[in-house]
Amino acid sequence: QPGVMMIAEESTSWPLVTKGTDQGGLGFDSKWNMGWMHDTLKYFERDPFVRRYFHNNITFGLTYAWSENFILPFSHDEVVHMKGSMLNKQHGTREQKFANLRALYGYMWAHPGKKLLFMGGELGQWREWNNEQSLDWHLLDEPEHKGLRLLIADLNRLYAEHAELAASDADPAGFQWLEANDAQGNTAAFLRKSKAGERQVVCVCNFSPIVRDGYRLGLPLPGRYRQILNTDAARYGGGGVGSVEFVTAEQQPWHGQPLSAALTLPPLSTIWLEGPHTQDQPE
Repeated sequence: QPGVMMIAEESTSWPLVTKGTDQGGLGFDSKWNMGWMHDTLKYFERDPFVRRYFHNNITFGLTYAWSENFILPFSHDEVVHMKGSMLNKQHGTREQKFANLRALYGYMWAHPGKKLLFMGGELGQWREWNNEQSLDWHLLDEPEHKGLRLLIADLNRLYAEHAELAASDADPAGFQWLEANDAQGNTAAFLRKSKAGERQVVCVCNFSPIVRDGYRLGLPLPGRYRQILNTDAARYGGGGVGSVEFVTAEQQPWHGQPLSAALTLPPLSTIWLEGPHTQDQPE
């Protein structure tokens, strides 16, 4: 049936769920990535001081990300039965909970896999979902909740505008780690590439509550990279740390890449850079 998707809410390691029946598979179009969901939520529930010991919670999923056509699910199952809402799962003060959740969503939208977010998660509800009540729309009168909803809108817009974030979900060639081993600093960085490799979105995450000044990021291509997302931006309710228009790749090898740039990473944040742009390209 054209336009119809068949999706498996499946939590085991049964193979070939999304492969065709002619290949011995079950023929589903997509499968929920329950392992990624559990690992990610466990990581963000932890105090950032101890996240260094659980860094593999945010890196391990990339060892099997292309074994199936995955959906990254934060579903109704995760916000009922005393599990807490998406906002209340986050560690820290009120301000830190919002920052953590914004950083999580920025990381999720850049990560390979389609996105599933259950109702209320885009508002930052404090209470669990209740099928007998309306969503807490009144929370949008508060700037932090309004900023979170605005972030989701911007993430969806950017996701639609940048094909490299979705077109290569089933192709490992569309993903590249830049920094996967900085457990001590609670940072991670990777890039998503178009099929030809000429356009890239770089995702840099700082999951610590500390500003990282002078954070050097390895980059594969020369030119200027435009900052298209900063989850700490004031428009989302953040502190506005690290907001710049462009960063320029310098002739300094780093992270196994021939070039690099120095960034300021806001606390509990995710930044996206898009490029590269050369000087003669229209901005």
